[in-house]
Amino acid sequence: MASADVRKRHALVTGGNRGIGLAVAAALAGAGARVSVVSRSGFAHESGAGFFHATADISDEAQIAAAFAACRKANGPVEILVNNSGIAQSAPLARTTTQMWDRIIATNLTGTFLCTREALADMIPAKRGRIVNVASIAGLYGAPYIGAYAASKHGVVGLTRSLAEELREFGITANALCPGYVETDMMQQAITNIVKHTGVTPEAARAQLAQTNPGGRIVHVDEVAAAAMALIEGDATGECVVLPAETTA
Repeated sequence: MASADVRKRHALVTGGNRGIGLAVAAALAGAGARVSVVSRSGFAHESGAGFFHATADISDEAQIAAAFAACRKANGPVEILVNNSGIAQSAPLARTTTQMWDRIIATNLTGTFLCTREALADMIPAKRGRIVNVASIAGLYGAPYIGAYAASKHGVVGLTRSLAEELREFGITANALCPGYVETDMMQQAITNIVKHTGVTPEAARAQLAQTNPGGRIVHVDEVAAAAMALIEGDATGECVVLPAETTA
């Protein structure tokens, strides 16, 4: 794929019905790509109109195969893949159930693996492609109470770095985005959880989360979408881009 040219390319975004995924899908469509979205549910907003949509649980191999087949029928071979689908739950490790662990790993890590493997069936023969995995700053650093989530995102980062080396000879790039807390429904759930368990105000909870991010601020979805586009339009591979970007005085 020519650098800086996504026009008429088929871009598939998982979890593209809201939040980060929807922002990335919209950015790709705005740049002229043919966009397919794979998610468990339909669009939360009218802004999803115009994208081809296939429903699938990304942790289910058969559902992924069927969803990708439908996307290919609508938009052709997959040339750009953004693995964005993910879930988060927090609990002390001693109270993390096997079911919670399995659910988080299956969605965040196994789902990324399954979707990437499916897309490579198109990208490797074509000797071109762009893969962007939405990991998390938790994929680079640990934190209390998110053992399962951090493990899944560390796995995504490791998978991305391995893919970058494996796919270099085929002209395929693989990179990861590692945002801190982003202004999404997932962050609102985190705020609600903090308020419930600590009794602080929502404003105080939001400030606590912001302070864990580089620069002490919450990331906007458009920043993540812009970073994704930069990776898709560029030639870098094996990168892990932290958001918000750390600045020096």
